[in-house]
Amino acid sequence: MDEKIKSGFKKYIIILLSAGAALALVCAAAVVVVDPFFHYHAPLDGFPYEIDNQLSQNPGMAAHMDYDSVILGSSMTVNFNTRDFGEQLGLNAIKLPYSGAYPRDISNIMKIIFETHPDTDTVFLGIDVINYSSDADQIKFPLPEYLYDDSYVNDISYVLNKDVVLNYVIKPMISPDPTDRATVYHSWWTDEYYNINYVMPNYMAEYEEMNPRPAELPEDYFEEQICVNMEENILPYIEAHPDTRFVIFYPPYSILFWNDCINQNKVEATLHEYDVISRMLLEYDNCEIYFFADEEDIITDLNNYADYTHYHPRFNTLMVQYFADGTDRVSSPADLEAHIGHMREIAEGFDYEELLDRYR
Repeated sequence: MDEKIKSGFKKYIIILLSAGAALALVCAAAVVVVDPFFHYHAPLDGFPYEIDNQLSQNPGMAAHMDYDSVILGSSMTVNFNTRDFGEQLGLNAIKLPYSGAYPRDISNIMKIIFETHPDTDTVFLGIDVINYSSDADQIKFPLPEYLYDDSYVNDISYVLNKDVVLNYVIKPMISPDPTDRATVYHSWWTDEYYNINYVMPNYMAEYEEMNPRPAELPEDYFEEQICVNMEENILPYIEAHPDTRFVIFYPPYSILFWNDCINQNKVEATLHEYDVISRMLLEYDNCEIYFFADEEDIITDLNNYADYTHYHPRFNTLMVQYFADGTDRVSSPADLEAHIGHMREIAEGFDYEELLDRYR
């Protein structure tokens, strides 16, 4: 190859590499400055942040945003409006849910919360008993570990991430539509989806394929693993932070949830889950328990739901009101027994066949 051609080729490669390096540097600088996942700092005033990624954005929000209280749990908590917590309870709350959250998911985010905000006033935690019999280290989705650890070495996966640059830095600047942080992660269902005629056909499609469990589960079938989960993932934070108020609540699943429990012969085993968790929590003075699972008027009306468990946002507002006035609070073993007994009566007394026959 002619020396002149070689020299020109080398110069072209150098220019190309330099341009690539400069572009990478600009992209990295943009991510660090804007910090759309709040990994390094709090949100910049005026930037139209889009917040729609629980796995990637929750840890940064937990670490760097201003709050005195947190709302934790699964998709059962996504429709809370933090303004309600301010108006009803005088709290500056932040919502950090994980859809389908297991206890370890809750533990992972509480670790960050208490490391960065050790004086947190109140933790509102929605407990889905069906997930508390999982392995103690099970998480719903793989975590982007580089956003959860203290190392900057692996942050290249964040600062040189094409999707982050395009979707969370450039896109918000081109068409600004900032996320309302009071309603962040709000479900996509609009009012027309909360309708029995939407819920039942979808439910029946899965129900008809469900195989009944051949034998009834023993009452204590889930107990051992529930205790492990509580002792490893939840109770350590309650014990380590006696000045923080932990408000634990059980969401009101629809009656179809209990139809599944009947079909799978696990009604008593499921009710026992509520009992085991609640009795463990009643041992702590900084815990309050709210039992919304047996709100009969809510759970037996499928026009309140978009599927067999997810209820209309107005009930999230109602629950905040109940936190304020003490409705459905469980303060003693006797209260607990009353709620569980009532839930058993509802589950066993409902006319499922009449409902199912209408949609067969």
